[in-house]
Amino acid sequence: MSAAEKKPDIFNERLNTLGFRFTPQRRRVYEVLLGKRDHPTADEVFVRAKKQMPEISHATVYNCLDALVECGLVRQVQLDRGATRFCPNMREHCHFYCDDCDTVFDVGLPVKAQDGVALPKGFRAKRFEIAIHGVCADCAKKD
Repeated sequence: MSAAEKKPDIFNERLNTLGFRFTPQRRRVYEVLLGKRDHPTADEVFVRAKKQMPEISHATVYNCLDALVECGLVRQVQLDRGATRFCPNMREHCHFYCDDCDTVFDVGLPVKAQDGVALPKGFRAKRFEIAIHGVCADCAKKD
């Protein structure tokens, strides 16, 4: 059983709440993102989805990703000027980008992360987009 099948209520509920209908293509794209949480680009999602669903098109993958983002099931991750990546982790977290292997990792934030960030008086953070650049453990071992 896939990760998306384990959470069918959340998946279907989020789609229905915003007026999107369930489609096998949306389910497949979501399963791809849950299956390997490596923050793939839309092109990488397309290649992976096509393995299980050969008839899926590039346009369909893009449309599915847009719907999943709009429904709050997936977030877009933009690192510098690179292609947009997609992350199914909807908890507040930041990203560690390995400059050597181009891999993106989730990094947890303290529960009260907003307490550690000095915002101007009256400002209130809704979400965080923090990217840390460096070298992952595997690449550091190679040096």
